[in-house]
Amino acid sequence: MIPVSDAHRAGLIRRATARLCLRLGWAPLHEVALPNGRRADVLALRPDGGFACIEVKSGPRDFLSDTKWPDYRAFSDALFFAVDQDFPLDLLPMEAGLIVAVGLEAELLRDAPAHSLTPARRRAQLQRFAMLAAARLAAKEDPTGAADLRAALRPE
Repeated sequence: MIPVSDAHRAGLIRRATARLCLRLGWAPLHEVALPNGRRADVLALRPDGGFACIEVKSGPRDFLSDTKWPDYRAFSDALFFAVDQDFPLDLLPMEAGLIVAVGLEAELLRDAPAHSLTPARRRAQLQRFAMLAAARLAAKEDPTGAADLRAALRPE
């Protein structure tokens, strides 16, 4: 059996989680920078207009070395951990939802307690989300144009 790197394992979990999001009617974006300087592994816009922040953990060491996960609450209505089937689930806090990936599929095992964003923060978050999604789509369709735009926007 070939050992799987933590980065590869995290990628598989993220991919399965994105598939779950789509099945649930959520619109997932990967690697989303938040205003507090943190980066959400997956930020998903839900049909009700709420945001789910999903923190992917590749293993116990990844979880135990990360103390920043509570910082994601300020920019989401629900916080989840996504792990694979080999992760010791008793390590994860009950104040977050739980998604478990098995291969390319994932299941929502525990919903996250709600902690609603303020209307002003939700509006700002929605605008950032839409701008990021549109920019990523534009970059995929026209990589050269996107690189030119990034270069033009760089501060001197």
